[in-house]
Amino acid sequence: MSLDIARRVSQSLEKLNLEEPSRLKELLQGAVRVLNAEVTGLKLKVPNVGDFGVTSEKEKFTLAFGIGEITAKTKSDSTLREKLNQYLGPQKIKLLDAINKELLEPAIAKLKQQGKKGLVVIVDNLDRIDNRPKPWGRPQQEYLFVDQGEYLTKLNCHMVYTMPLPLKFSNDYGTLTQRFLEDPRVLPMVPVQWSDASIHEEGMALIQQMVLARAFPDLQPDQRLSNITFIFDRKATLERLCRMSGGHVRDLLRLLNTWIMEEMSLPLTRDTLDNVIRARRNEMTLPISDDEWELLRQVKQRKKVSDDHGYQKLIRSRFVFEYRDRLRRALRAIAVSLGLMLIPFWQRRGS
Repeated sequence: MSLDIARRVSQSLEKLNLEEPSRLKELLQGAVRVLNAEVTGLKLKVPNVGDFGVTSEKEKFTLAFGIGEITAKTKSDSTLREKLNQYLGPQKIKLLDAINKELLEPAIAKLKQQGKKGLVVIVDNLDRIDNRPKPWGRPQQEYLFVDQGEYLTKLNCHMVYTMPLPLKFSNDYGTLTQRFLEDPRVLPMVPVQWSDASIHEEGMALIQQMVLARAFPDLQPDQRLSNITFIFDRKATLERLCRMSGGHVRDLLRLLNTWIMEEMSLPLTRDTLDNVIRARRNEMTLPISDDEWELLRQVKQRKKVSDDHGYQKLIRSRFVFEYRDRLRRALRAIAVSLGLMLIPFWQRRGS
């Protein structure tokens, strides 16, 4: 991960014209030698230090290009990745120190000379890490954020990591919080309804604007609202889409995309949306076991998920979302995935 961060930062800061990172270059060149020596058939065009990391258009060494040469070759080959990890693993401290001294700290100094306050690195999509166990039995999420968490804090700039939410309910959560200077902050779903099922007006307005901004990016919010019927047959149809998403942006866009492909014309109609919702509901309910149905009934009654077992079953499967109140206390309300779509199904099952 440190290499990926170094590559992205280097790409973003190319205009700063930092000095060539000699120690990083040496470490990467050593990695190339190890890969070439131990893996038959690897074809890296790095016969000497002079060629490594040099693009065809420029004579100057490019750190991002050099790292890209390695990662491109190891991305789809687990054997190569293992060899790379075996070489770089014992040198993590040396690698992090080189990234700090030759990339991050010089970059921050130049940014401050330009009147900026510093550098922030956002490492996104780590919340999507699969939780399958590593070969030695340790889940991937715990391995990265707990076992290796110390190294995630060693980069000398402001760092923001997106963390898998199941870790907050993990038995290792206490250990995890000791690895970082601040406790993880939960980013809840956009609230589209209150615990009594009434509409959350502010959240509903914002998530509607998120949808409309994709159709009318250059219009003001009030102008977008006046153009709703160019995209949807009526305002209530857009509201239903937002409510059925449960406030989960990714699920909302998935529903919208499927709806567009089904309709293939504007304005998008309520009947087609209802068909898309039913199809999605049926997909989601197929794998739900009797035990999970019981957990869902409990969530509906108690408006909370209190244990790791229930969390793993419901929230990782996106059957349950959480909203938080303005004081960031315990869960204020729980929204079943896709809003109220599952509630009629519970009722049919005698809930």
